[in-house]
Amino acid sequence: MEALQAIVTKVNGLLWDQLLIVVLVGSGIWFTILLRFIQVRGFTKGFKMTFGGLFAKKGVAGKDGMSSFQSLATAIAAQVGTGNIAGAATAIAVGGPGAIFWMWVAAFFGMATIFAEATMAQKFKIKDSDGAVTGGPVYYIKGAFHNNKFGKFLAGLFAVLIILALGFMGNAVQSNSIGAAWKSAFGINPLIIGVILAVLAFMIFAGGVGRIAKVTETLVPFMAGFYIIGSLIILIMNITHLPGVFEKIVVLAFDPQAISGGVLGATMKVAIKKGVARGLFSNEAGMGSTPHAHAIAKVKHPAEQGFVAMMGVFIDTFVILNLTAFVIIITGVIPRVHTATSLQGADLSQAAFTEGFHKFGAPFIAICLLFFAFSTIVGWYFFGEANVRYLFGKKAVKPYAVLVCICIILGTFAATLDGGVQVIWDMADCFNGLMVIPNILGLLVLSKMIKSVHDDYYKNFSKGLPSQFENKF
Repeated sequence: MEALQAIVTKVNGLLWDQLLIVVLVGSGIWFTILLRFIQVRGFTKGFKMTFGGLFAKKGVAGKDGMSSFQSLATAIAAQVGTGNIAGAATAIAVGGPGAIFWMWVAAFFGMATIFAEATMAQKFKIKDSDGAVTGGPVYYIKGAFHNNKFGKFLAGLFAVLIILALGFMGNAVQSNSIGAAWKSAFGINPLIIGVILAVLAFMIFAGGVGRIAKVTETLVPFMAGFYIIGSLIILIMNITHLPGVFEKIVVLAFDPQAISGGVLGATMKVAIKKGVARGLFSNEAGMGSTPHAHAIAKVKHPAEQGFVAMMGVFIDTFVILNLTAFVIIITGVIPRVHTATSLQGADLSQAAFTEGFHKFGAPFIAICLLFFAFSTIVGWYFFGEANVRYLFGKKAVKPYAVLVCICIILGTFAATLDGGVQVIWDMADCFNGLMVIPNILGLLVLSKMIKSVHDDYYKNFSKGLPSQFENKF
């Protein structure tokens, strides 16, 4: 086990501390330039489509897909998870408050990447043998290489990686976070939590795309609202210190030791690494996960879902993740000297909310983790299922659902052990990182197509003129 841990740690260091920062930020910059700052020009359009959809009649999701809002809710369900509570805290603990600035930078460019992902997912979506609409990176990766052997290999590799990363290991670590938090806050045996989660999850999985859409469109606004209100209460209680929070984030982004309270030992390089890596991991832009939800949105033009997809990154990073960071900084729980025993992840966030809410802090984080992590389990199951269908067909869906539920239980069981889940967390990180490579490669090859769809929207579709890329189903 120690040998495996050492190998995975080394690979993760190469991926998340070096390669993926260049690949993901670089591709984000490329698509930002290619699409002429679409995250700025298209923000108002995406905002209106998203929050207009919040109050509009949702319809029933089925074989013909989901509404645009339901697809976004499913994507956000996956994006907003433990990373929003633990990821920001880890970045701050190691890289200082300045790491948050680099999270902003990564998210800004990530909005252009996710526009490209969602647009291509729409462009290459298909109807399967049962007449159900489906799509995702496997289809646009194959399309990028004209269905040749290399393209099929990359698509198959991506499918295997996402099933392992999200469906199995990812859902185990999500349930582990819930089990650990509820054990700490309420003294409940994590295994009991795991069995309850697995039963609830299986009931949702068994209901297919219709039940998944219903759960996510109901759960996501509620969980986001609950966390936002709780965080704002603490920030309002400390409102006089809020300007100092922004000062710390901006100043310490470039000089981590400039203000008293910065993490000793943190450098600008560390702040960039941790901020970018944790931000990208949280909002999933470029990873190839959320396109599965955006592919089946019932929109008239592929670019329309691209606008909506950008709002997922905005909500995940600039709203939810920012609130976590602000609460941690404003309550002053950041360790002055980072050591191996310093509070990190969810423990640091829990300490911050305990500082703000006192005895109600731990229960608040436990409840939020339940919503965040469980919604991610639902979203990640759905993404994995699309790839199980691609590789093995419909017959493999039920066994896959059972295996996911077993992983949920095993994840909470690991919360009863000391350090037993760390290798699974690290392997999930590893496979998440490896997913990026075939996904980004496919998108870069499709750059010309992405630009054409974007231009067609603005020059034709938005003006009511005949469109080359208008959806047929």
